[in-house]
Amino acid sequence: MGERLKAKAKPRLVLVVCFLLLLPFLFKSSSMEEQKATWLWDASLIEHPEQVLDFCREQGVGVIFLQIQKNVEAEQYGRFIAAARHDGISVHALDGRPQWAYEKQRREADQFIEWVLDYNRAAPAEERFAGIQLDVEPYQLKRWERDQAGVVNEWSRNMRKWTDMGREGGLYMSAAVPFWLGKTKMDDGGSLSRWMLEHFDALAVMSYRDSGSQMVELSRGMLNEADRLGKSVWIGMELGETDEGDHVSFFRKPVAVMEKEMENAYRLSEAHVSFAGLAIHHYEAWLEKIAAADPKRERSSMSN
Repeated sequence: MGERLKAKAKPRLVLVVCFLLLLPFLFKSSSMEEQKATWLWDASLIEHPEQVLDFCREQGVGVIFLQIQKNVEAEQYGRFIAAARHDGISVHALDGRPQWAYEKQRREADQFIEWVLDYNRAAPAEERFAGIQLDVEPYQLKRWERDQAGVVNEWSRNMRKWTDMGREGGLYMSAAVPFWLGKTKMDDGGSLSRWMLEHFDALAVMSYRDSGSQMVELSRGMLNEADRLGKSVWIGMELGETDEGDHVSFFRKPVAVMEKEMENAYRLSEAHVSFAGLAIHHYEAWLEKIAAADPKRERSSMSN
């Protein structure tokens, strides 16, 4: 009798163990749609934070990459960050130029990071930037075509310095990168994408396509690398108008189609522990797209 009871208990125990193993994934999938980030390039918009933050709350945005501009006072950044933090949204300082990859122009990026560090040291805890995102993109330089290895060497030395600076100040360090970064090699034969994941906390992959499945597929290599390294990856999607072809952006797609493809991207990415969510490029294009589909919303936004 005791043996029969033990035999019956074994399948139940297996089922319980399987359920416990699946539990994290079940909870993860239920909250996936809350994991969004967006780029905000026009920092003057934070002078009226209500519209920005109301929209971000509605759309499930948890991270804002906010470009730092000299015409915006530190006090305005502080008020915006505090209001965003109150809504559960973290704000990361954003800046970058292709020329920052050059060692002789690294000082410009150093000064940007130093400004953020100085700002955070002077600001109350609730008004501090949570991180820094660098958007350098040196492949736009003409030199990239004739001396890619040389540019990568300078760029990687600069990035090592920047990530060290940021981490010393307690900042979460990320970078915006193209989806093909894994094909770019370092001197040791390893991929630049792996090297960057080793040095940054997260990468935002500009996997711009008008299909959720294609966006995920273009990001798959970096998601796999980040899974192994314990780092994070945002999958980028483009909503703005572009001259690179309609397949790159959701600009001409209806909102319903865009949101369906977002759901597909979440579903296809949820198996990756590194998946941090979708990064939407960019806030203004997103706002305009939603407002165009809902004229009542547009009038309401204009009255704020």
